[in-house]
Amino acid sequence: MLDLQASVLLRQFIGGRGHYWAALAGTLTPEQESTLGGDGRPFTERPVVRDAPSQLGEADEKLLAALAADGRASLVDLAAAAGLTPGRASRRLHALLSGGVVHIDVEIAPMALGYRARANLWLRVHPAEIKTVGRAMAQMPEVGFAAAVSGPYNLHAVVHCHDLDRLFEFTTDRVGILPGVEGMETSPVLRQVKQPGTRVDGDRLGS
Repeated sequence: MLDLQASVLLRQFIGGRGHYWAALAGTLTPEQESTLGGDGRPFTERPVVRDAPSQLGEADEKLLAALAADGRASLVDLAAAAGLTPGRASRRLHALLSGGVVHIDVEIAPMALGYRARANLWLRVHPAEIKTVGRAMAQMPEVGFAAAVSGPYNLHAVVHCHDLDRLFEFTTDRVGILPGVEGMETSPVLRQVKQPGTRVDGDRLGS
């Protein structure tokens, strides 16, 4: 190893728990979203239930362990694993989700959606414009993660584009023109082998 540089994440604008990747907007029809039980809003924008549970009981732990093992498990299976009736399991899971005690994240292989050019962007932004630039990038469908960080580059973003030409157009015509952007380094990812929760093999996710 010749060099190592570490940064502290100071402010996250998009990405991680409770945030939707904007590129996925419109992937499902309103009817499909309704079937899944979503209301179209990120968890961070949903009202918190005041009487939400603050601690997890033994049944909760068993229910969530079963859900972690199989995200498509039915309420009947979850109830059996937790020693509850399906009705109680449904109400308990809803309370945990609505109260913000539990969050559900979905892992996606971007290549399966046609996004074959992934890159890390390291931006040098004028201090007075970091919030504005970060919030602007959070609205761009190509950006899956954006955060203010410490170090010589004060804004980091992970972007997905359909190909390298579109990545070039994105960095020059969309990001480069934002007021306050003074410099940028683009680091394409040649091969992605892991995401936060899964391994990645091209356009497929591994366990």
